[in-house]
Amino acid sequence: MRRFSLQRPGRTSRLAACLTAVGVISALLTSSEGAAASPEPERVTTQFTASDGVTYTATNHMLPASQDRGREWLLTWAGSADPAKPDFLAVVDATRKSPTYGEVVNTVTLGPGLANEAHHMQYVWHKGDRLYAGALLQDTVFVFDTTALPALKLAGVNSTIDTPCGTAPDAFQVLRDGTAYASYLGGPDLPGPCTFTNGEVREGNGAAGSPGEIVRLDKNGKTLAEIPAALAEGEDPTQCGNVPKLKKATCANPHGVMVSEERNIMVASDFVEARHFMSPKLPDQTNLARQTVRVWDIANRNNPELLSVSKMPDGPRASLEKSAVWHESRVVMEPALPNKKQHKGVFASSMLGGAIFYAPDVTVPEPKWREVFDDTTAYRAAGAPKDVTGGGDAGSWLMVSPDDRYLFHTVMGQSTAYGKPLDRTTGMLYVLDIRKLLAAGDNPKCNIDKLREVYHGGSESDCPAVTSAMPIRDTTDGGPHWGAMDNFKQTPDGNYQEAEQIRRLATSNYFIAGSFSGDGNHDVCMYDLDSEGKLKQDNSFRDEQSGTPCVDFDRTSWPHGDTGPARPHGILFAVSDSVLK
Repeated sequence: MRRFSLQRPGRTSRLAACLTAVGVISALLTSSEGAAASPEPERVTTQFTASDGVTYTATNHMLPASQDRGREWLLTWAGSADPAKPDFLAVVDATRKSPTYGEVVNTVTLGPGLANEAHHMQYVWHKGDRLYAGALLQDTVFVFDTTALPALKLAGVNSTIDTPCGTAPDAFQVLRDGTAYASYLGGPDLPGPCTFTNGEVREGNGAAGSPGEIVRLDKNGKTLAEIPAALAEGEDPTQCGNVPKLKKATCANPHGVMVSEERNIMVASDFVEARHFMSPKLPDQTNLARQTVRVWDIANRNNPELLSVSKMPDGPRASLEKSAVWHESRVVMEPALPNKKQHKGVFASSMLGGAIFYAPDVTVPEPKWREVFDDTTAYRAAGAPKDVTGGGDAGSWLMVSPDDRYLFHTVMGQSTAYGKPLDRTTGMLYVLDIRKLLAAGDNPKCNIDKLREVYHGGSESDCPAVTSAMPIRDTTDGGPHWGAMDNFKQTPDGNYQEAEQIRRLATSNYFIAGSFSGDGNHDVCMYDLDSEGKLKQDNSFRDEQSGTPCVDFDRTSWPHGDTGPARPHGILFAVSDSVLK
């Protein structure tokens, strides 16, 4: 059984080696200069010995500002830009009007593994939840106890030997019982057949290949079930390319994962076969760019039933694109489920296609998808040049607000791979009002099927409407990839409770260094959202070292030392347990 070499600092895993061909492991970034030394932190280390025999450590470096524990925090999962330095979770003070608002008050460094490629955590954190943080390249998941925030305790580690049928953990959805579903983007540890927990067998072509899987984890990161994502009978080989080719083709490379426990439904979107996608050695990438969404019945939590695999349609902009890889349906990165029980639909967004799709009933055997929004319309609202469209714009984070009023979406911006110079494009965060679409129930009319609707929004009355589009300029060939909703509000007595109406969002500007979609400027920024869905950057959320808006992760000094720039990916709002009611 293959092992990733976490126990030897600096050594690259097999999964990392697989992805090196497409430039995912980047070169070093230069350190920023002139940062003031941090005060001496309080250091607290916790450890966990995983099933691979390795003892993993998490060391808190808490500055004096972290001693006021009754606060709201923005947890940021970041990888060091120097592969010889540790990755870490940054705890940022996100308490409005706090004297240390925007300051990094604690960094929790991970050991002994290095160059993890810190990726996603869960989408939303609730009181009592463990924190699940995925290491994309080391095929590892770290689980933290958050009850003593801003300190974090290492509660468990799921190592590469715990998931032989899948690699590259991506996204997490925590259930009410504290367990979590995780999407594993890549194929099994080794090429060949792999037997899942329910006894079913799928054949894969190896790490970072196909097919990926879904894994159910307990509160300590132990694997409860490896769940097949691929259809047993195989899938359309003309649509689903695999390198090397599989006897039964599959598009199962799940990235985003969403769960509705009320409906016993889990939805995952297929991304790409990662290790070969955009490789110069493969001139035709089209059938590696996935177009599919998968739906499971999760009544049996450890043995979900795969109900459907459905394909996103192309839209009117496809006729204008120079390559099929930029068609609206390509690279379905994220799904998003409404929260109210009466709303049975699901959204999905495409990264290279720059479009948002909707199926009004995800519970039926064959969900009926339609394009309901093109990012081109949001670009017009953001004031982008007229030649900038959704094609290749790297649409990323997608979430429905708890009250089902808004759909939030981040867009990194058209990359140089698409052919747009950096001074012609921009990233953005935009907000859609989706109430009319959801109210249409099983019979929505909205359908982007005309070119004018690409630029001006759908002509049907129930189409999503842009309430705000905030351009986020980043000339690093990157932009805002991930986001988080602040799902908390402060009560008059100074405590906190969960809120249905979202009044604040955060973004992080980093994808994967050296990839086709760009690196990013490594900023973490905050945005206020008013009652009408209008965005405004919160310029009081400032870097304590540079004094400029946003927290700049391209710095020299951290609470844990002068380790240089870092790359923030997953972000998440959380509140100290003692004040969250």
